[in-house]
Amino acid sequence: MIEIAIPIFDRLTALDAIGPYEVLSRLPGAQVRFVARDAGPVRTDNGMLGVSANLSLREAPPPDVVVVPGGLGSRRELAQEETLDWLRSSHERTRFTTSVCTGSLILGAAGILDGLEATTHWLSLEKLAEFGARPVRRRVVEAGKVITAAGVSAGIDMALLLAARIAGDTAAQAIQLGIEYDPQPPFGAGSPDTAPPAIVERLRSLSSGAADRSARPRTPIPGPP
Repeated sequence: MIEIAIPIFDRLTALDAIGPYEVLSRLPGAQVRFVARDAGPVRTDNGMLGVSANLSLREAPPPDVVVVPGGLGSRRELAQEETLDWLRSSHERTRFTTSVCTGSLILGAAGILDGLEATTHWLSLEKLAEFGARPVRRRVVEAGKVITAAGVSAGIDMALLLAARIAGDTAAQAIQLGIEYDPQPPFGAGSPDTAPPAIVERLRSLSSGAADRSARPRTPIPGPP
């Protein structure tokens, strides 16, 4: 049995948590639990979807693996000492401590990324340096037992790498085939390096507007977390 904890919070990005869940829940012997400061439902960053925490952080068994998602709500989590204390104590015994998107900023606020290479959503990449990390623009960054993923969909890539580290390449490839993860996007706009400049600037503008309105709970906001 391997205990995998995904700490969730109000205004998380759904795929940040659900993508890794879909991969890791298929590991032999895996027990994946959604946990939060208080058990019960939280809402995603557009307010349209609810995700329920099975247990509170206080009730959760010590995890072997932690996967921290991101989203607009991650900004508030940077100041939640209960969450940060739980991450610090969990990290002392985990086999792997991981994040998706701006979840890495939460790891940074807990002091887990100090001196390590790490990544996050491209719009927030430079913020990692504020927490002592060394920002790297890669889809997945492995630094010992700490693994960080870039924006949203990169969590699936990270989870497949994590599955390989835990159960071997064959198991990870079987999971990849089982979920038919074979990306063939219709556009080459998945990176700021390849997207048209006008699209990059549009996303920057939307992100800036979302930050200005981030204090409003459960408000649908277009654009990336």
